[in-house]
Amino acid sequence: MNITNGKILLYTGIVHFLLGISPFAFGKQFLEFANKLFFKISEGLFEFPLLNGQMNYENFAAFWFVYFGLLLIPIGFLIDYIEKTTQNISSKFIWSYLIVVLIGVYMIPFSGMTFIMLPHAIYMTIQKRTHNNVYEK
Repeated sequence: MNITNGKILLYTGIVHFLLGISPFAFGKQFLEFANKLFFKISEGLFEFPLLNGQMNYENFAAFWFVYFGLLLIPIGFLIDYIEKTTQNISSKFIWSYLIVVLIGVYMIPFSGMTFIMLPHAIYMTIQKRTHNNVYEK
């Protein structure tokens, strides 16, 4: 099996999701969500302090941690498909991915963003540069 950047993103998304729902992360919150059948787990905008709401930060963090993992899964499938069909990932995607990762690293330095996604983004950047140099000759 050939490991592609798409598969790395896909597996990262799956692990992120599974960690998020596990008892080691946000399992308690997801049990509460399951008790509500995952319907209306938040009051949405009405929780925002701007609207004089009271935000439930644990539920907010739990949702976005898990949802980020879920978002990585289709992106991983898409990048894997692009790599297999064209062998060329857009520089715009790679640079925007790197920028998003760097923002995450800056905001939460001791996280998977630093230890998994940053090396991956740097690898993709180097890989793109090498790919371009091969085809320019």
